Amino acid sequence: MRIRVPATSANLGPGFDSCGVAVSCYLFVEVVKPAITWQVEHSYGDFISSDASNLIVQTALKTAPNLLPHHIKVTSDIPLTRGLGSSSSAIVAGIELANRLGNLELSESDKIKLATEMEGHPDNVAPAICGDLVVASYHNDKTYYLKHYFPDCDLIAFIPNTELATSESRDVLPTQLSYSQAVTASSIANVMVAALMAGNLAVAGKMMEQDQFHEQYRSLFVPHLAKIREISHAQGGFGCYLSGAGPTVIILAPKNKTAQIIPQLKILDKKATIEIFQVDREGVQVF
Repeated sequence: MRIRVPATSANLGPGFDSCGVAVSCYLFVEVVKPAITWQVEHSYGDFISSDASNLIVQTALKTAPNLLPHHIKVTSDIPLTRGLGSSSSAIVAGIELANRLGNLELSESDKIKLATEMEGHPDNVAPAICGDLVVASYHNDKTYYLKHYFPDCDLIAFIPNTELATSESRDVLPTQLSYSQAVTASSIANVMVAALMAGNLAVAGKMMEQDQFHEQYRSLFVPHLAKIREISHAQGGFGCYLSGAGPTVIILAPKNKTAQIIPQLKILDKKATIEIFQVDREGVQVF
């Protein structure tokens, strides 16, 4: 059995802790064989555990405490601590591992509920499970979500060669907004979501760049965001936003503009990785 979980790009600007899209970059978990104790084979190095304390196994055991140990092999193209949902993909993989090995027959909504409770918010885990664009809310211990088709475009990811922990990036956020600030921030998010539903990337891109919830506070950690936004504007991109907590920035680009955007990004930082993602429409899959 092999489990595939897509990376995710969350927030989309003003859709803070609520909106996310699955992208074509993947975590794979292969079940090799039963074992006496949990064994997690991977190439991350010593800082990622290889036993029952591994996040994937911990998640599986929270989902199904009586699960028998197995030897599993983990491979991934998702960079760690870059704002592309690496921890969320591990949580979703762990839930699916428990679902299959424990014959739990979890529904999609069951998986999203479990993953959201473990992650704390649904913006990454929901699209990793469902695929495509997901708008979700976690309130009063209940999760509400809607999957929708994300308009076709290239997602150009500028991935710096530096890590940024989500906890560190969250520490700079305000504890509250004024009523008028909250109304403005909410209206921007509402128009952004409506534009995506209508397939209007031009308007969606403009709204993504007017976020009031988090990007301005995190700008200290992502000085490249403003420069990438300038490149996107100059080269015909629809808009760009900080992916998750950063430091990755994603440009939504018409497919005929991608070739002229990428060379400009490479000049900006030769150590950064530039990837062209497509929207993953399927979410978690088992083969």
